[in-house]
Amino acid sequence: MEQRITLITLGVTDLARSKRFYEALGWRGQEVEETVFFQAGGLGFVLWSRDKLAADSGVSPGTAGGFGGIVLAHNVRSDKEVDELLTSAERAGARVTKPAAVNVVGFYSGAFADPDGHVWEVAHNPGFPLAEDGSLTLPDFGAA
Repeated sequence: MEQRITLITLGVTDLARSKRFYEALGWRGQEVEETVFFQAGGLGFVLWSRDKLAADSGVSPGTAGGFGGIVLAHNVRSDKEVDELLTSAERAGARVTKPAAVNVVGFYSGAFADPDGHVWEVAHNPGFPLAEDGSLTLPDFGAA
């Protein structure tokens, strides 16, 4: 298996509501056959029925809103951008789960949950600089 991720699919309970939420954050997608596709840098970000996604994956859908063990991260270029994005997300209908502050690792971050409870961390980590196109390359943690 090659070391890459090509698509991230979130199971949602109300596709129209979720599409409106991400559009309110400035994302633009395409709805095709009850699925919404967003181009997110070099990968696809997809919204699909939680029940259909679970059935397609051979698992039980569980309940929406509980912690699923995954946090999506959106890194930004400044502390101010963290604050602005958390405010925008809240206005769009997110629940801020962690107000922005310097975290235990030492960088500035906060978090919100989308309408289905999917958690997003918003972070400014100067140790993870972003390229002009928004891509991130992890540092060499073993370098002196």
